[in-house]
Amino acid sequence: MSEVRYKKSDFYYDLPPEQIAQTPAEPRDSSRLFVYDRAKDKVEHRIFRDITDYLKAGDVLVINNTKVLPARLYAHTEHGGLIEILLLKRLERDKWEVLAKPGKKCAVGKSFKIGDKLSFTVEGITDSGERIINFSYDGVFENILEEVGSMPLPPYIKEKLKDKDRYQTVYAKTDGSAAAPTAGLHFTPELLEKIRSMGVEIVEVLLHVGLGTFRPVKEDIITDHKMHGEYYEVSEQAAAALNRVKAEGRRIIAVGTTSVRTLESATGEDGVVRAGSGETYIFIYPPYKFKCVDALITNFHLPESTLIMLVAALVGREKILSLYKTAVDEGYRFFSFGDAMMII
Repeated sequence: MSEVRYKKSDFYYDLPPEQIAQTPAEPRDSSRLFVYDRAKDKVEHRIFRDITDYLKAGDVLVINNTKVLPARLYAHTEHGGLIEILLLKRLERDKWEVLAKPGKKCAVGKSFKIGDKLSFTVEGITDSGERIINFSYDGVFENILEEVGSMPLPPYIKEKLKDKDRYQTVYAKTDGSAAAPTAGLHFTPELLEKIRSMGVEIVEVLLHVGLGTFRPVKEDIITDHKMHGEYYEVSEQAAAALNRVKAEGRRIIAVGTTSVRTLESATGEDGVVRAGSGETYIFIYPPYKFKCVDALITNFHLPESTLIMLVAALVGREKILSLYKTAVDEGYRFFSFGDAMMII
């Protein structure tokens, strides 16, 4: 039987603009939770902190401990114009792949200043138009970045973020992301503690979220879409814990699509999770046989995005569109600062 050739339009849904969340919920765990039980084909509408009702001792939550860099920088041209730089990927200590707007002002060989502590020279241009730049500075790069950089909020968020930390998970550790793993934004330290006390194990993995995740799918046939690479790590300790869980038949619940991509990249066809690190280009869309993940906590994703395609792989294309329609009708808030969905 030949595989279904899905078009990107097969993953389109209508969303009123007023349902795109502009600010995070306060407190974090007060956002709404849309629960879909696949076995019962049943939907429930709850509050995120009620997630404990859907977890049990022996379950494992897999979280992505990446930390978002204040990756949006503004440089001045010699004539006083502004160039926006978005850090995408660290290639070497001071060498980065960046998105530059307007790109035409960032010719190879040109140098620019960002404030009085940071400057860079354009060293190359990638096939897809990103710039390769080399930074010069005195001091510690990360400290300077904290001073001069701002959080790289998605373009659909028009409100200014009052607190930088609200675009970080409470368990963020390792600098490197250009965007937050947003499913994790709903957890508070207290909620995580309550979850642990129930006998739920929490395993950390790492995937640095690049903007490639959010890039629109331009090709009509989705299999023609090329994913950008993202760096991931699964430690020996995490792999051993996950393999033990799988051997004992317990549930692995991924927090966010980034955790899914990490787990599915690190798991072989034999179902064994292997420790390691590297770039993943995995593109998950229906039909897909999950090798590691049993359940998912995620946000509501953009129409025609690779992320809604990933979630569709878990429940089916028609079902996800039907669930999203229910969420729209019920007034859920969508995207990065929006409400959460749990698929069990």
